[in-house]
Amino acid sequence: MNPLRCFVVDDEPLAVRMLENFIARTPFLELAASYTDPVQALSDIRIQAPQLVFLDIQMPDLSGMELSRMIPAGTRIIFTTAFKQYAFESYEVSALDFLLKPIRYQKFLEAAEKAREWFALKEAATAPPATVQAPEKTAVFIKADGALRKVELADILYVEGMKDYVMFRLSSSREPLVTHLTMKAAEDLLPAQSFMRIHRSYIVNLTRVASVTAAGDIKVGGALLHVSDAYRPAFDEYLKGLSG
Repeated sequence: MNPLRCFVVDDEPLAVRMLENFIARTPFLELAASYTDPVQALSDIRIQAPQLVFLDIQMPDLSGMELSRMIPAGTRIIFTTAFKQYAFESYEVSALDFLLKPIRYQKFLEAAEKAREWFALKEAATAPPATVQAPEKTAVFIKADGALRKVELADILYVEGMKDYVMFRLSSSREPLVTHLTMKAAEDLLPAQSFMRIHRSYIVNLTRVASVTAAGDIKVGGALLHVSDAYRPAFDEYLKGLSG
């Protein structure tokens, strides 16, 4: 995979220079542009569509939260701020991560690795089947209990939505992994070739499905999950592919 093209947007020049230095030290990142003016940054983001933006939140004229809601869907965001109260709000706009200033390089690198993992999974999910080379072990990073936890994809049974949170049901634990995330963001995080949305509240790991009932519902990890009418055609097409 080519280096991720990055923008830095922060109204503080010292913060911009620090992030530029961090990006230069990270081989899989490539700095495309830096801005202290969020309005100009928004204009260029819409035109150039960088893959990743390191984005400050509190800025004059246009806040990072406001800007994040106006950029192309394919551009992912890692927020950088001195104010931790914005952490939960950052997940509402499907940010990949949230870095609290002063930022240490180790924390920056963890967030950058999370971005690389997200784009690698996206690339694998959209590549033609003949060219996809799935790694033996793939994982996602999920923020829970104040830490970034690495979770193997094979360990995930299904994902369950719960208002502003989602629960990752794991085969290795009786207790679910709960994180502040939307179902859409969870769906984007997981590779489409092995995970499918079957209900407004459920995303299932297709490789962990034990059986399908006569009514067409799914048994996985001891749970019976209903396939709703909106998602039934896609699931039925998947089953046809298995039998065909």
